Amino acid sequence: MSPPDRYVVAGNPVEHSQSPFIHAEFARATGQPVAYDRLLCPLDGFEATVRAFADGGGRGCNVTVPFKIDAYRLAARRSPRATLAEAANVLRFDAEGWYADNTDGIGLVRDIERNAGVGLRGKRVLLVGGGGAAAGALGPLIQARPQEIVIANRSIDKAEALVKRHAELAYAHDVKLGARPLQAPGEAFDVVVNATATSLQGAAIPVAPSVLSPGGLALDMMYGPAAQGFLQWAGQHGATARDGLGMLVEQAAEAFHVWRGITPETAPVLAALRARLASR
Repeated sequence: MSPPDRYVVAGNPVEHSQSPFIHAEFARATGQPVAYDRLLCPLDGFEATVRAFADGGGRGCNVTVPFKIDAYRLAARRSPRATLAEAANVLRFDAEGWYADNTDGIGLVRDIERNAGVGLRGKRVLLVGGGGAAAGALGPLIQARPQEIVIANRSIDKAEALVKRHAELAYAHDVKLGARPLQAPGEAFDVVVNATATSLQGAAIPVAPSVLSPGGLALDMMYGPAAQGFLQWAGQHGATARDGLGMLVEQAAEAFHVWRGITPETAPVLAALRARLASR
């Protein structure tokens, strides 16, 4: 019997990652010969570490913070959604060279609409952050046709660059798209998405409570202990709080499809993952 194809999640840190559990469940459910592990990359050694894995027979990897922009730049070929984001969370090691994709945004949208049951069409959305996570999310968010998306970031220049890059897509989908500073992003959004690293760093909530609508959705892309501060803050101010576990599972399913050509069912895996973490 041939050994399974090897994949990893590459980042720093990665010890907290639930991706090995998720992909083991996907492999079991689909019968695909996949082995999946974590790959810790030095902050100054992402390329060398991942290249050594690829040269050793690895077939692909997920890419997490802080290397999504590096992954995009190192790829020989890129999907349209990675090109739009200028960031990649998926690499596939093909004979023609590394292929980069970005499944973060579609994972976010599927989690909001399918798992949380919140339709985005016609809603007002605040996307907090201007880095690789926000860039990956923006294109699919636009394609979900909300009424408006505001990008709020500490560096307004980064937010404005994202607006400019996505302006044509926003126009085509009749979505109002703008950039604002963190101190004045606007008020009462239907959906607020925290795409910053503040939760991971244990920092303060980056925006004021006035951005939340009563009963609106507030989602942090992080999960586990890192997301608890944001979730508590959102709940205390009348919003429906959601962590990033659903997004994690949904983007992983899309990555599995990029690698294997098969899209696994996500609901059973998300339920198993939540039960697993709750038992710890």
